[in-house]
Amino acid sequence: MTRYVLALDQGTTSSRAILFDESGAQVAMAAREFRQIFPQPGWVEHDPEEIWETQLEVARRVLAEAGVAATDLAALGITNQRETTVLWERETGRPVHNAVVWQDRRTAALCEAITASPTAALIRERTGLVIDAYFSATKLQWLLDRVPGARERAERGELAFGTVDAWLLWRLTGGRVHATDVTNASRTMLYDIRRGAWDPEILAALRIPAALLPAVHPSSHRYGETEPALLGAAVPVGGMAGDQQAATFGQACLEPGMAKNTYGTGCFVLMNTGPRPVPSGAGLITTPLASGGGVPQQYALEGSIFVAGAAVQWLRDGLGIIRDSAETEALARTVPAADGVYVVPAFVGLGAPYWDMYARGAILGITRGTTAAHVARATLESIAFQTRDVIDAMERDAGIELRELRADGGAARNDLLMQVQADVLGRPVVRPLVTETTALGAAYLAGLAVGLWSGPEAVAAAWRPERTFHPAVPAAEREQRYAGWRRAVERVRGWAQD
Repeated sequence: MTRYVLALDQGTTSSRAILFDESGAQVAMAAREFRQIFPQPGWVEHDPEEIWETQLEVARRVLAEAGVAATDLAALGITNQRETTVLWERETGRPVHNAVVWQDRRTAALCEAITASPTAALIRERTGLVIDAYFSATKLQWLLDRVPGARERAERGELAFGTVDAWLLWRLTGGRVHATDVTNASRTMLYDIRRGAWDPEILAALRIPAALLPAVHPSSHRYGETEPALLGAAVPVGGMAGDQQAATFGQACLEPGMAKNTYGTGCFVLMNTGPRPVPSGAGLITTPLASGGGVPQQYALEGSIFVAGAAVQWLRDGLGIIRDSAETEALARTVPAADGVYVVPAFVGLGAPYWDMYARGAILGITRGTTAAHVARATLESIAFQTRDVIDAMERDAGIELRELRADGGAARNDLLMQVQADVLGRPVVRPLVTETTALGAAYLAGLAVGLWSGPEAVAAAWRPERTFHPAVPAAEREQRYAGWRRAVERVRGWAQD
């Protein structure tokens, strides 16, 4: 009998469920978008109940559409938008506030205060992170300070904190399991990545009660079983990983020097640096990779680009120059070049390697001859330029020259973007046969925990390329275009700062 693994891929704009068979082939997929809530400029929230309801709905739907029963599932894996912060009541499971999303910038001033304090060096050294509103710690601080009675209830042990993986696990297990994995824990700005534990000094400095925190396990681990009524039978939850570490695993970047970029709402580049954390001097994050199930703990340098696919959504929803995101490639191909137009999509600031919370978006180089096609092409190019910013910084920090970049995520299906990326980098860009590598990574981690796959070698053997894009522009042209991008970025930095 064929055994299956169900991956729950809870993203920033949609909840998805993807079913894989024991060969790692995708069998079926279901997805549903949910609301984006913007209470104030720079603030982004989600309704945790809506996240749960949409995720459960697509899980049930994908099983029904594939004709697969819960009893046919060897395991379930979870991968999730990272850093997004949920606070809920232990007794009832009710959230006390909307989730504060990773993109949210409301705690920028709080981060500035921490940066100026003695705690800053401690956080950087122990967590591998830069101090930024991106991460969970200051979001949790904000909730404890702004939700009436939350801090007192947290200190009494009445509330639970988690990133989205922990929230889904809690609901899937009927509140029996409050846990996260090392990759998600490492994104909170509260976790010592070298010791592998929550850091009591950072917790004390940021006034975060330890009673709030979930247990931390390897990414491939038997976390518990789902409530039988949810899917039709109890299913082992065998894997959890933040979306980018899950994608790195699904891309089989298992050796030092291998790197992938996930082109989603944001862009996330991870380079495997081996068994020891490599500190960054270039504004990158040092982060643990997925482990467990025979996979040793390795680390990566990560560059987080806040706005990538979201810039294409802005062309659709904000400017109205396309009706569907898929139209971007065709529109951009109607012009041979952007003709000196640069789009800097710093809608919520700039991530790595700049970490400028006050940068804002701009279109530069417009002339009377500029058309919607030029803007569309420049928007795609902005994704490639931001990726080069990060890759250049990684190579300096790690002392490793990238041989190729493995690409995945929704926008990796855009052939023009992939070619532009190869041109901007001057390196091959490889798109795998299965582009849903985030969900695939979660499925592999879950399957390893229950013995469906033998070990990481099986994961590496299953990876297959679909197409390789080779650089096709002269080096001089590449560097000239990139120099223009760097000038454009300098124009927008610090724009929203008082």
